[in-house]
Amino acid sequence: MQKLGLTQSLQQKLSPQQIQFIKLLQVPTAELENRIEEELEINPVLEEGEPEESEDEFKDDGVEEEAESKEEDIDIKDYLQDDDYSGYKTHNDVDDDDDKEMPMPTSSSLQETLMTQLGFLGLNDHQLTIGKQLIGSIEGDGYIRRDLEAIVNDLAFSQGVETTLEEAEEVLKRIQAFDPAGIAARNLQECLLLQLERMDDGQDVDVIVAKRILNECYDEFTKKHYQKILKKLDLDDEDYIKDAIELIVRLNPKPGGESSSGMVKNQYVIPDFILSNNNGKLELALNSRNAPELRISRSYNEMFKAYDKSDKKDKKLKEAVSFVKQKLDAAKWFIDAIRQRQLTLLRTMRAIVDFQYDYFQEGDETKLKPMILKDIAQIINMDISTVSRVASSKTVQTDFGVYPLKYFFSEGIATNTGEEVSSREVKQIIKDLIEKEDKSKPFSDDKLEDLLKAKGYNIARRTVAKYREQLNIPVARLRKEL
Repeated sequence: MQKLGLTQSLQQKLSPQQIQFIKLLQVPTAELENRIEEELEINPVLEEGEPEESEDEFKDDGVEEEAESKEEDIDIKDYLQDDDYSGYKTHNDVDDDDDKEMPMPTSSSLQETLMTQLGFLGLNDHQLTIGKQLIGSIEGDGYIRRDLEAIVNDLAFSQGVETTLEEAEEVLKRIQAFDPAGIAARNLQECLLLQLERMDDGQDVDVIVAKRILNECYDEFTKKHYQKILKKLDLDDEDYIKDAIELIVRLNPKPGGESSSGMVKNQYVIPDFILSNNNGKLELALNSRNAPELRISRSYNEMFKAYDKSDKKDKKLKEAVSFVKQKLDAAKWFIDAIRQRQLTLLRTMRAIVDFQYDYFQEGDETKLKPMILKDIAQIINMDISTVSRVASSKTVQTDFGVYPLKYFFSEGIATNTGEEVSSREVKQIIKDLIEKEDKSKPFSDDKLEDLLKAKGYNIARRTVAKYREQLNIPVARLRKEL
């Protein structure tokens, strides 16, 4: 039996302005210009240029009030007289040089470099098509992970080119002779062997032994079972393989670079904040790219004046004015969102700098205090999600390097004295211990746990293992050296 009932509930919904602010807050400085360009293209009321009358200044001089909310119903005269958004620019204590374009790397992609080398082989059209398909299958780190049979099928179905595995293999071998050495390998073992082939003159003993290790004892090599390698190669002294193994570990496991897209490996990071230490005084400023010059176009005034003098019955004029009012509101919201973005960024970063003041004086990791998102959210009286959006996508340039903001957040660990220290400090100690260990007898996680407890840090072995993995340090067996 169905019944009708009345329930009361309270829901919180974000306004369009709040949604726009949240989206802009997440955008890093490097992408902000693109976002502004998009808005300028779709909104004719918004302009980029020097302010005509008023200027708004946003410096890191303390807490500033949020922009007052605007009434939704605005009379046409208010549009004609409103100068609040005539011009908008944010100033920071940054040299004019910061307004210049940041250098961006200019170089050919991996595929372009390989295609150029392919053109020098003098291949016929059939082989050239196979070569282009193979190069197109190379991933950013330099490997071909698709089966050769699948590539042959791709050629048949997508380009109508019939070929065989033997033909594809022959062209692949020629591509594997391209620079960088090790390119177009199908796995790590083949990649390392391709690089050794470039060194082999038939007389270098280390190269010969290294190739035997990779060909005959690859599994044992990856697990550092050196005694098994000696037995398999019928050798009785570790010195026979020591130099060969050192040669192998110096080879490049990613000949295409670390990029997964095949693009240029080195990219310049554009910091969102600039923090400088001026004789012990920490000075914080937003990157000038966060201070765009935006204003409301004055051209809409003529339309509003014409409408204000008319009998308000011209349908086309009324529709045009209604359209412009919508765009005007959108432009004001966008400018206000940019303003709030700058204010929130500065407030958040200033709170982080104050919290980690000792660290920012010298850059000593052991001086980083435990700090979580909630700590900063409480200081600036904002939601944790807002702090998270700032911390997850922004960077700061300091006197000792450029760091993502999330680098300064870490959990706390209790010491024997009851003092709470940052997990970052513990990780640094683990890193130092491993760097100084005897590589012939590297420390196990249990041993690291004992050493940390001896220093006063109460930390479990599984936590040691977690921190070691976060530092990208392998287990003791894989750190062993001859």
